Amino acid sequence: MSEEFDYNQRMDIRYNHHEVIDIDQIVEECTDQWFNQTLTKVNDSVTRIGIVEGEYHWHKHENEDEFFFVLSGQLFIDLEDKTIELNPNQGTTISKGVMHRPRAPKKTIMLMVETDTIDPIGTTGSN
Repeated sequence: MSEEFDYNQRMDIRYNHHEVIDIDQIVEECTDQWFNQTLTKVNDSVTRIGIVEGEYHWHKHENEDEFFFVLSGQLFIDLEDKTIELNPNQGTTISKGVMHRPRAPKKTIMLMVETDTIDPIGTTGSN
């Protein structure tokens, strides 16, 4: 892929089963503007934390759905025909094959659930 993005995306699994997942500690340690960390694996899926501010790029995932759940802040997910607004304790699932762009006007903490084979960068494209 010729495009490069300034995202800190950690796909390693930080917590094993039966370990306490400490979101506050991860948020405190984060110095990146766009950060993802895989927290744990559940069967063939993973749960990730996203600590984000600003815009991600337009992209899609050809074979995987993607679930977003906002813990704090505010997340907008632009689709080709509308924008979904997520506030704390709200979530949505983006269907596979749908071009989308997440963006956060202020620091936002969210959880994502997706297959363990997903490439977070996705297939890029311009809208």
